[in-house]
Amino acid sequence: MRSDAALPAGDLPAGLVEPGLTVGKVTAGSLDDQVLAFPDQRPPKQWYLALAFTSTMLLIGLFFMGVTVYTGIGSWGNNSPVFWGFGIINFVFWVGIGHAGTLISAILFIFRKRWRNAIARFAEAMTIFAVMCAGLFPLLHVGRPWLAYWLFPYPNQRALWVNFRSPLVWDVFAVSTYFSVSLMFWFLGLIPDIASMRDRTTSKLRKVIYTVLSVGWRGAASHWQHYEKAYLLLAGLATGLVLSVHSVVSFDFATSVVPAWHMTIFPPYFVAGAIFAGFAMVVMVLVVVRESMQLKNLITMRHLEVMNKVILGMSCLMGYSYMMEGFTGWYSMNPTIQHTFLNFVSGTYAWAGWLTISCNIVVPQLLWFRKCRTSYFWMILVSIAVTIGMWFERFSIIVISLHQDYLPSAWRLYRPTMVDYGILLGSFGLFFTLVLLFARVLPVIATTEVKAILPDAQPSHHGDERHV
Repeated sequence: MRSDAALPAGDLPAGLVEPGLTVGKVTAGSLDDQVLAFPDQRPPKQWYLALAFTSTMLLIGLFFMGVTVYTGIGSWGNNSPVFWGFGIINFVFWVGIGHAGTLISAILFIFRKRWRNAIARFAEAMTIFAVMCAGLFPLLHVGRPWLAYWLFPYPNQRALWVNFRSPLVWDVFAVSTYFSVSLMFWFLGLIPDIASMRDRTTSKLRKVIYTVLSVGWRGAASHWQHYEKAYLLLAGLATGLVLSVHSVVSFDFATSVVPAWHMTIFPPYFVAGAIFAGFAMVVMVLVVVRESMQLKNLITMRHLEVMNKVILGMSCLMGYSYMMEGFTGWYSMNPTIQHTFLNFVSGTYAWAGWLTISCNIVVPQLLWFRKCRTSYFWMILVSIAVTIGMWFERFSIIVISLHQDYLPSAWRLYRPTMVDYGILLGSFGLFFTLVLLFARVLPVIATTEVKAILPDAQPSHHGDERHV
C-alpha cells in the first residue's frame, strides 16, 4: 500500500474528499463525455467572434512590430534618461502573469491542495502563453532582432561573450529555464487525456495527431508509475523556479544604483506581485470558460472563491510593500530617494502612482465580503482593476524612477508613441488568441486528476476512522 505522499494530488481516501469541488453527480464516464468530447464539437458562433476580435488585436500588434523592425527603436517613446520604456514594462508584466499557473499547478500539487485539480490545466497553459508574450519584448528591444543570436553564450569567431555579471543575462537563463520546465510540466499532464481523446475520436486525422502526442501511452501500471515520478520531479523544479525567476527579474532593478530601485525588498515584492497579477488573470479567464463551456459542475464557485482569497492576501502583501518603500525613503534621510518617492505621490506621473495604489490596494478589499468573492460582477471588477494596477505599477517603477535621476540637467518626460500602444495591444491579442485556440483543441480540465477527487473514486474504508 502506497503512502499518501506518493499519491497524485487528490488521490486520498474518500473520507478526506473535500466538499464543493464538484457539483451534482459527476462520474468518470460523464467527465470524459463533458470535457474530452468538447474539441470534437463545432465551436459556437461566440467563439468565432471572440477569435476574430483577438486576432484583430494580434494583427495590429504584428503591424507595429514590423514598424519597429523596419524603423528601429526610435519609433518607440524611449529617450534619455528613460531608456527602458514599454518594452521592459510589458516584459515584467507578462512574466508575472505566468507565475499563477506554476503556483497552482506545482506548489499546490506538492502541498496536496485538491481544489487545484480542476483549474490547474488552464493555469498551466496560461503560464506558457504569458511567457511567450513576455519573450517578444526583449527580442524587439535589442533593436536588431535578426542578430539576437549574438547574445547567446557559445564559442564564435567574433570572440563575443555575454557579461555573466549582468542581471539581464540572468534573466535569459531564468526565463528560458522557466519556460522549458513549465512546457514539459504542462505537456506531461496532458498525455493521459490526449490518449483518452485518441481512443475516443472518429476522425482519422485527429487520431494520428493524438497518437503522436500521446507518445505511446496505454495506461499501464508502469506508465502511471513513471508518470507520477516525473510529474512530482517537474513540480519540484517548477516550485523553485516560481520563486527564483521573478526574483531574478527584480535584480534587473535591485542591483542598480537608480533611486527607488536599489532595494532589498524587491525580490519578495516582485514575487508577490506576480502571483497577485497572475491569479487575477486566471480568475477572469476561468469565469468566461466556466460559463461558455458549461463547466459549472467542475469549476465550482469554491474554486473561484479560494482564488479570490489568494488575491486578497497578495493585495495585503502589496500594501505592506508600498508602505515599506515609503518608510525606506523617510528613514534613509537620503534626499534623492525621498525625491523619487515623492514623485510617486505628487510628481508629474503621480496619477499613475495613485492609480496603482487604488487598483492594487483599495479595490481588492471588496473581497473581504463573501458576497463579492462569489459574485461574477465583483470578482471580474477586482480582477480587471488588479490587471490595470499591476501594469501601472511596473510603469511607475520604471518611468518615475528614471525620468528624474541624479542629473537634473538630463531630466525628461516620457511619452509613449502609437507604436508602443500598438505592440502592447498586440501582446494581449496574442495571449487571448492562444487561450481561445487551446480551449478548442485540447482538454481544458485535467480529467485524470479530477477523477481522483470524485466521491466514488476511492474505497470507502467503512469502519476505518483513521484515514491514514
